[in-house]
Amino acid sequence: MRGTRLSMCALLAGVATATLVATPAVAQEIDDEVMLDNDQGAIDNVIVVTARRRAERITDVPLAVTAISGEELEKRGTQDLTQIAQEVPNVTLEVSRGTNTTLSAFVRGVGQQDPVAGFEAGVGLYVDDVYINRPQAAVLDVYDVAQIEVLRGPQGTLYGRNTIGGAIKYVTARLPDETQVKVHGTLGNYDQADLIVSASTPISDTLKIGASGARLSRGGFGDNLVQDGVENYNKDVWAARGTLEFDNGPLFIRLSGDYVKDNSDPRQGARLLVGQFSGAPILDSVYDTRAGLDVIEQEVEAYGGGLTIAYEVSDTITLKSITGYREDKSTTPIDFDSLPAADLDVPAIYENDQFSQELQLLYESDRLNGVLGAYYLDANAFTAFDVALFTTGALVGLPGLNAQTLGDVGTETWSIFGDFTYDITDQLSLSLGGRYTWDKRTSRILRTTFIGGYSDLFPPSDAIPIAVTSDFTGSETFKEFTPRASIAYKPSYNHTVYFTYSKGFKGGGFDPRGQTSLAPDIDQDGDVDYDDQFEFLRFAPEKVDSYELGWKANLLEDRLFLALAIFKGDYTNIQIPGSVGVDTDGDGVSDTFVGVTSNAGDADVNGIEFEGSALVGRDFAGAGSRLNFNWAVGYLDAEYNTFIDPFGNDVADQRVFQNTPDFTANASFDLGLPVASGIVDFIGTVSMRGDSSQFELPGPLDQDAYALVDASIVYTADSDRWSIGVHGKNLFDKRYIVAGYDFVTGSVLGLEGNLTGFYGDPRRVFVTGEFKF
Repeated sequence: MRGTRLSMCALLAGVATATLVATPAVAQEIDDEVMLDNDQGAIDNVIVVTARRRAERITDVPLAVTAISGEELEKRGTQDLTQIAQEVPNVTLEVSRGTNTTLSAFVRGVGQQDPVAGFEAGVGLYVDDVYINRPQAAVLDVYDVAQIEVLRGPQGTLYGRNTIGGAIKYVTARLPDETQVKVHGTLGNYDQADLIVSASTPISDTLKIGASGARLSRGGFGDNLVQDGVENYNKDVWAARGTLEFDNGPLFIRLSGDYVKDNSDPRQGARLLVGQFSGAPILDSVYDTRAGLDVIEQEVEAYGGGLTIAYEVSDTITLKSITGYREDKSTTPIDFDSLPAADLDVPAIYENDQFSQELQLLYESDRLNGVLGAYYLDANAFTAFDVALFTTGALVGLPGLNAQTLGDVGTETWSIFGDFTYDITDQLSLSLGGRYTWDKRTSRILRTTFIGGYSDLFPPSDAIPIAVTSDFTGSETFKEFTPRASIAYKPSYNHTVYFTYSKGFKGGGFDPRGQTSLAPDIDQDGDVDYDDQFEFLRFAPEKVDSYELGWKANLLEDRLFLALAIFKGDYTNIQIPGSVGVDTDGDGVSDTFVGVTSNAGDADVNGIEFEGSALVGRDFAGAGSRLNFNWAVGYLDAEYNTFIDPFGNDVADQRVFQNTPDFTANASFDLGLPVASGIVDFIGTVSMRGDSSQFELPGPLDQDAYALVDASIVYTADSDRWSIGVHGKNLFDKRYIVAGYDFVTGSVLGLEGNLTGFYGDPRRVFVTGEFKF
């Protein structure tokens, strides 16, 4: 199997290179019946999605899904995946703390903040139907995109990997039928200078080839005040994509490859407390840092490829194969204390690879539509890092005190799934789906205490190992059947009322930062043996039963689209990962840390979502003029019923959901006016988020409610050959926390009082231009 995977990698890498993601696949064609035009030309407001593996109006899909077209993203100046969350209710997408390209994703309160090996994502990211297994290098830049769809609630009967919270589908654009060269450039404040060049051409009637290259750069929002020439929050990215498409009617083949290299400087947090040991002051700018960790450079390299083959056996049956491979490596100097001295410094290494194979049988007829599939994933995630507590070590007589942690986690997943919809009548349809998943998790965990400085992971090193506190290898398989059922009633062609039940499942594993030397005698046999260590490190799968009642409608000759969803989630065995300081010698000073992951609680996650778009006016100010409004409102009531802390106490009344504001909203307009031989779009957006907490235990990093205001003015020629735009993001220059480290609330580590926050982008203004040849 390993040899097969390497051969596939070599084949794909040799064909082409690509941008940020592994595998563009077959783009779904829009059914002519869906795209019926009318006298008013309001068809622009009909939204088509592929959420159920076939192209259909969003109005007909019995689940909560938001779709944003590539054209809309481009006009709004959307530049990376995290900005999508501003437009979708009850969704949080952020750059993970201490990184530049690692994604933290939450949907309806379900997600995963910790990026280390061993923890599965709660929200699935798919690129052209290929699941991206790890969050590293997953903050995707947005270009050459056909559409991005966000599905909320458990997924798994239609998609390759089971995901408990939701799914994000990143759909890349198909190659055009004619030779085309497209150049897209951006210039902005903070020395932003981006250039994206795409080219494609048909080689024959059946074969097309295309490639894209991107250079994305920006100066920092702040500076590192102790490392010359190092900026904070800058961007330095090279990326490329190559695609080969063959289409002769019944047979479609798409082969693609990608590469991305991120050489941005380390992203370090802002200290929110005066140094309790050094007296270091709080800096004036939240984007400046005094982080001194420099034993490794910040670097991310990722590449992969994909092969999609679809064959139409008949008018009703299509067979599809989706093969993907991806590999990435990151080195990250994370300075928890953001100070020159190593009070709490963590240089880290991440290495991930994955191979996936999916087979589908798609069936479409007048009354019955659906998919049968089988999915296989073989992935490995390696994380290794030091935890340097040098100031603490000097205090307790252990100079250069350092805890090295190494976690090597293998995942093998096999699953079979299916989902079919039967139209009982022209108005009533029933959907039934199910998935059976085998998740095998194998973990190697090694923790070693060093003195004398950084470990041999970061040469040159003179550090001396003095104790091995974990040396564990374990494996377990988690099996689960997850059903889905929905019933949809269409009182008319343009209305759908539905009720959906789905079950979500996220596999368990072993805490990669756990310390087996602290394991108690769990089985009470008088000896702390392997079985005790196994149970001490192990955490079980988490599950959710989700119920959703919804209504969707296209009204006023497709000028108005409305979607309302009311949902209830019963969330059990919730996995709570974290790290706490530990005092091993009883002197009152925490001289190491341990991972503490448990299935601490169960909770109710209930809420409501209301989305809509309105084509208010067309030709009201001359031929070609238009006025669109879009909005999205989400309310979420997420509350723990049970939360058992490490001491066995139920502290549910003292815990909250992380990264889950109770209120999210977005409102935008797009006023298009004909000017000369083109149209000018005036676009304005306000997005709001309620109070939110970074962790389950409320603390000083909690973010109060805030609003962001964006605006764009874009001119597009009638020929669609060129466009130019001016964009403003966060126009009122709001400061807001998106991530952080808190080692003062609940658990103390280091002597400085280590509380650091990472902030969203300040006000940014940039100009974009695009030319097609």
